[in-house]
Amino acid sequence: MTSKSLDFERLYDAVAPSVVSIYVGSSAGSRGAGSGFVYDRRHVVTNDHVVRDEHDVHVRLADGRWRAGRVVGSDAYTDLAVVRVPDLPADAPPLAVAEDVPEPGRPVAALGNPMGLDGSVSAGIVSGVNRSMSTRGGFAIPDVVQTDAPINPGNSGGPLVALASREAVDPDDPDAAGSDAAYEVVGVNRATGGDNIGFAVSARLVNRVVPGLVADGIYRHSYLRARTLDATPAVAEANGLPEPGGVLVVEAGDEGLRGCDRTTRVRGREVPVGGDVVVALDDEPVRSGEELIRRLIVDTEPGESVDVTVLREGVGGEVTVPVELRERPDTADGVPIR
Repeated sequence: MTSKSLDFERLYDAVAPSVVSIYVGSSAGSRGAGSGFVYDRRHVVTNDHVVRDEHDVHVRLADGRWRAGRVVGSDAYTDLAVVRVPDLPADAPPLAVAEDVPEPGRPVAALGNPMGLDGSVSAGIVSGVNRSMSTRGGFAIPDVVQTDAPINPGNSGGPLVALASREAVDPDDPDAAGSDAAYEVVGVNRATGGDNIGFAVSARLVNRVVPGLVADGIYRHSYLRARTLDATPAVAEANGLPEPGGVLVVEAGDEGLRGCDRTTRVRGREVPVGGDVVVALDDEPVRSGEELIRRLIVDTEPGESVDVTVLREGVGGEVTVPVELRERPDTADGVPIR
């Protein structure tokens, strides 16, 4: 079975029972609504911005039944949250979450509650991966999936679903193509109001962050205490780099890293000069700020020591700087440098 054989009607019949609407406020629907999906027998996944600052929410199942839910974990940096719903019915089974990043061109369906319209589905393809999405908090969510499936207000928190990989479907099960096991969540929809373009928090981030939210209520992010800038052609020219790529350290808070100490003008624009340019983390290339943030979230933990490879002014080559990663402060304490 391949993604080319995706039957959207069959997908909807299999997946829709596991998609819920989430209402926040003192009574159902009084302050806003979003979407979510059944993650396990006791928990629903949604967006942090759907339930932010709420403890108790109302969950409406696909068949119209209501359940009381309690927010047990949230993470503003990835816009993910978990709602505990202890009495989820057996006919709303958990949805599988993909392990791999979907390929561009893969058919997908966005399910949820757009504009308050329960039980909606829209279809499209994955139109890009490894995107970065800015938030109102002033930071960026990395590893975002881009799609042309319409995602509107109210869709936020619902699943972006694709046909599961061959490995996820039992080839000896003749009913697999019509069951929820035949499909997997490749992202958590996040409405942005774009025109013919939608975004979803990647399944890779879901797999990394949600287990921590279920277990502890929080996910502990690691970060470099450095304000950075992508090494674009203008930045590369100003800093004498052989080619664009990597991440310029503008301000450094971690020992060992060097920030910029001056600026110069390149084609009428002031560009910071003199800082380290991060090109690898533990020998894995870093080509952009989005890639650096994704690597920190997915591959590292606070307290770990990592080798940061930088190009340093005056050295004429690469320098490896050992850095002990800190725990990223809560957004209520202010956004850290990186």
